[in-house]
Amino acid sequence: MTKLIRLNTHDTDRTADRIASEEEALSVARTLAADFALTASERDRDRTLPHAEMDRLAASGLLAITVPADFGGIDVSNAVLAEVTAILSEADGSIGQIPQNHFYILEALRHDGTDDQKRFYYGRALAGDRFGNALSETGTKTVGHYNTRLTRDGAGFRIDGRKFYSTGVLFADWIAIFALDEDEKITISFVPRGTEGVEIVDDWDGIGQRTTGSGTTILDGVRVPPSAVVRHHKGFERPGTIGSVGQIIHAGIDLGIARAAFADMVRFIRTVSRPWTNSGVERASEDPLTIARVGQVAIRIEAATAIVDYAGRKVDHAQVDLTEETAVAASLAVASAKVLTTEIAIEATNTLFELAGTASAREGLNLDRHWRNARTHTLHDPVRWKYHVAGNFHLNDVPPPRSGAL
Repeated sequence: MTKLIRLNTHDTDRTADRIASEEEALSVARTLAADFALTASERDRDRTLPHAEMDRLAASGLLAITVPADFGGIDVSNAVLAEVTAILSEADGSIGQIPQNHFYILEALRHDGTDDQKRFYYGRALAGDRFGNALSETGTKTVGHYNTRLTRDGAGFRIDGRKFYSTGVLFADWIAIFALDEDEKITISFVPRGTEGVEIVDDWDGIGQRTTGSGTTILDGVRVPPSAVVRHHKGFERPGTIGSVGQIIHAGIDLGIARAAFADMVRFIRTVSRPWTNSGVERASEDPLTIARVGQVAIRIEAATAIVDYAGRKVDHAQVDLTEETAVAASLAVASAKVLTTEIAIEATNTLFELAGTASAREGLNLDRHWRNARTHTLHDPVRWKYHVAGNFHLNDVPPPRSGAL
């Protein structure tokens, strides 16, 4: 059922725990994930949005781990950010995806926010505030085109438009609205929840990632002060890491979904599946063909994990020493990670049923949520273009385009 939602005013008195190290961030993520996993299948089956879980995630301090040290954060490695994402996504793919835009927005601030904007919005992130996106639209020429407009209105601006796939907005304290200004340049405007003219429609009906809250955002004369507008286009007019940070989080989501499918596959084969008639073994887990196939998937998950870590370090290097060369290296490494995690997410979720057998397809088990989550999430930023970007660079010395998708 579609629900129209008017968000309440955000709580400016909120506080969150402060995470002091990368090791603590990983530990906190594992603790939360262990709890989130217990009810993930039920949430998916009933399409119960994870409001309580997102409140816990915000209070834990994990949503502030990328805040730069100059503004009070610990600025974790992007390899750690991706692994935190994978840990949460293994527990629940939707919960892993919801903060992706939050972290993308914090990275966009790093590039193009003013010092005052960074001080304020990073401060809110440290306090536990959540940022959701109003980015993607339907009915445009491509996913990179927008009809939503930011126009001057007196001393400030107003925004009019309609967004789809607004992942995380239902849980957000701040809505980051992407809109074209009067010069056709892309901007981000920060609007607190409850702002007049903002309506959120809970109408996401995808087959997977069902509880990400990725519905429609309607913007009708939303007033925005100049202090809340970030000139996002500037981040793509020079070398940067906005896209590579956003993409490595997507890779982490797919990696986590692959791990979840693999764990359930192993558990089911060990405890439920029967050996094939002609295998000559007593248990399905002793079937040599099954053993080899499980090993193949396990190795590819390990390979994907390794390249995500490698790509994260490349992004770290680019953030510290930002040049055309380091930014390109980060984009290419992250593109490789996105390709491998996409492919292993699809492979692992398919192989679960291939090896576990007919009994694993029973509706009550809801094991198909892994495949549905992988198939839905991997539709982001098609990997066929990642192959093209890599090939074009190596063959023709054409650097990756500067965009949020690379």
